[in-house]
Amino acid sequence: MSRIGKMPIVLPQGTKLELVGGEVRVAGPKGSLKRPFLEGLTLNFAGDIITVQRNSEDKRTRSFHGLMRTLISNMVDGVSKGFERKLEIVGIGYRAELQGSNVVFYLGYSHPITFILPQGITAQIEKQTAVTIQGIDKELLGQTAAKMRGLRKPDVYKNKGVKYAGEVLRKKAGKSGKK
Repeated sequence: MSRIGKMPIVLPQGTKLELVGGEVRVAGPKGSLKRPFLEGLTLNFAGDIITVQRNSEDKRTRSFHGLMRTLISNMVDGVSKGFERKLEIVGIGYRAELQGSNVVFYLGYSHPITFILPQGITAQIEKQTAVTIQGIDKELLGQTAAKMRGLRKPDVYKNKGVKYAGEVLRKKAGKSGKK
């Protein structure tokens, strides 16, 4: 039995989960999400506690048991609390600003980069070098953060670029000259 798959999912107050036609739908105070539900698994409802069980012991079903439970748990957490990811911009003259629902990055290129936020993701800029993105879909939020980081990946020689908050960059020594 999967250690993660057998853990129960507790629904917070005001959150609804239902299985409709092979699709899991979760609704809560922050919004609603839906995702296809894999065959070979079943959802057991016992009040506010939900468990994911598998019907067979074939390899595909066993391998997706823990994954499906985690995806549903992330959906429940997203519609009840939401997720956020913080990015830091390091470098002289590097900054970001919010223009409507887009984030404009100035990252040392000859032109500013306009990043269009996907539907369901919002951004806040506390300082010009700190960007916080928020959303209810953890997968979309992580993908958006990775795309923002990819605009100017952190350079290990200069310690400049867009990085995740808390990410530790080890500065590498450059080439040593011939003596």
